[in-house]
Amino acid sequence: GHGGKDSGAIGIKGIQEKDVVLSIANAILKLNNEMKKPLDIYLTRYSDTLISLSDRTKLAKALKAELFVSLHCNHSENPNARGIEVYASRKQKEFSKASVFMGYQIERALCEAIGYGSRGVKFANFQVLRETVEYCASILLELGFLSNKDEGSYISDNNNMERIALSILLSIQKSIEL
Repeated sequence: GHGGKDSGAIGIKGIQEKDVVLSIANAILKLNNEMKKPLDIYLTRYSDTLISLSDRTKLAKALKAELFVSLHCNHSENPNARGIEVYASRKQKEFSKASVFMGYQIERALCEAIGYGSRGVKFANFQVLRETVEYCASILLELGFLSNKDEGSYISDNNNMERIALSILLSIQKSIEL
């Protein structure tokens, strides 16, 4: 999510969502490449650049992706807001059930791996979801609140970013094997 001039949420100590999610995405890619049977994973951005939402969905279609995952971090005016949220498209299409299933799998694994609370799998009309759900399973992950002192500190630590990345990657691999 985000990138370039679009920083996304800005959390404690000025941490920017665009930097956190790019680091996690790069960690997923690195961990995947170290596995015996790596998945074919493509990022919509490999550096701090802004890629339009429509270009992100066009890329997923062009690659004939089986899964589209959009990584984000949450922000709230309430400094006590916490937890992981997963979104699937509100639009009912061929891959709606697969999206919800994948969302639950990843959310459960993340909550278990890093100890965050679950805010549930929800439905939204986000552009990246509604434009991909007829081509592949698609989810948007909110990986905790940058505005929460504990979660913001946790998610901005490189070791914890790798733990989050590994949890996401293993959940995807496990779901694909099912």
